[in-house]
Amino acid sequence: MLLSPLYKYALLILGAPVNLVTLLVYLWRRQTDPYRAVWAETAQELLDSGRKNTIRTEMEEQFRQKQLFFGKQTSPQAMEREIDKWTSEQFEKLVHEEADRKLLISGRIKLTYSGTFQSLIEQRLIFSISILPGVLMYALMFLYRKPYLKYMFERLMMSLFVILGVSVLVFTILHLSPMDPAANILGEVATAEQIASFNKLYGLDQPYLIQLWDNIRGILTFDLGKSFSGNEEVAATIARKFPITLTLTLLSLLLALVIALPVGIISAARRDSLWDYSFMFIALVGLSIPNFWQGLVFILNFSIKLHWLPATYSPENALSLIMPVVVLGTGLTAAVARMTRSATLEVIHEDYMLTAKAKGLSYRQALIRHAIRNAMIPIITVIGLQFGGMLGGAAVTEKVFNISGIGSYVVDKQFIPDIPSILGGVVYTAITISIVNVLIDILYTFLDPRIRTKMKQY
Repeated sequence: MLLSPLYKYALLILGAPVNLVTLLVYLWRRQTDPYRAVWAETAQELLDSGRKNTIRTEMEEQFRQKQLFFGKQTSPQAMEREIDKWTSEQFEKLVHEEADRKLLISGRIKLTYSGTFQSLIEQRLIFSISILPGVLMYALMFLYRKPYLKYMFERLMMSLFVILGVSVLVFTILHLSPMDPAANILGEVATAEQIASFNKLYGLDQPYLIQLWDNIRGILTFDLGKSFSGNEEVAATIARKFPITLTLTLLSLLLALVIALPVGIISAARRDSLWDYSFMFIALVGLSIPNFWQGLVFILNFSIKLHWLPATYSPENALSLIMPVVVLGTGLTAAVARMTRSATLEVIHEDYMLTAKAKGLSYRQALIRHAIRNAMIPIITVIGLQFGGMLGGAAVTEKVFNISGIGSYVVDKQFIPDIPSILGGVVYTAITISIVNVLIDILYTFLDPRIRTKMKQY
């Protein structure tokens, strides 16, 4: 763990009390460490033998060759400083190697901080005492020993940094926006005193860093305060609107998978056939149709002319979800179908497919057992990326079908700009997308044995 800078500093911070005691013991033992005497003796021997002068001569020759090759001229003072630096580095490296060799021959062990730590926790009494102050450090060490837990932990930590970055970026953009929330809400007739009172009420008169910290703290505690317009609790409003968008997205995703996966597999299995050309042509059309235009066409035909489906969304009517789900899922269906076809074609002609056929499996059995599973990695990647795009881009579909979801909510608030509402909507959407990506990364480990092997190696 100490070889990784991230884990190294995490261990030092999480186990600060234990590491402080270890450091004191290490410094105390270092006073009687035989390595210091061996190192000093070795350094003196090498100096007496003239090795440092030999190294300096070699460094001077290398420096001149380097200057000659690049055609550069350096002042004598700069050349001396550079050669002295190189000579010292090479000489210290040589001394360390020789001192380590002598200790190894004599059977003695070089004193290190990690060795001191290990020798202390191997004593049951000391280990028992250190459990409470070092519980977080030991938990991290336990996670590191478990490849799957470590893999999940790293992905979650990456997601936290992504969410933090999104929060800072979105707030900074809104903070730098030329639009004035107070002027937009109070109107042009608002006096300077009224605008100042509005800014003081919502903390807009505070410095940038204070406002940023207040908003990030509100996101972490699910308390974003009240919106600038409407005087409504932002967290409660998002909790009410976000499930609608999430339900719409999940249903669209399910529809896309049910249609796209069989279509892509059939197209790959019957390449250059009528089925293949027909399916890929329809998929290309699906990718090319804008959501807002498709939604308006659906409303015009299925609602106004045929009276089959309601034109706007209603929570009490399940039929009102059909058109929004189809419109939102069209693009995803087309993208997944094309990716499924491409990924399946790549693995159909692999050696293991020929081996499976040689062992007696039929083409269909080899396709189902081997080709589809190996083709799922890029397909899942596309699904994860497209899901994020659907969740974030559902605002257009929600506007067309009058759905009161998080997408349309953020769009309505951005013209003020209502900072708590926009920030909460965008960040909680980013949190959901990050969670989905973590789940996809975990799913990789079950589908690809190569990833599981790498997890156990690092």
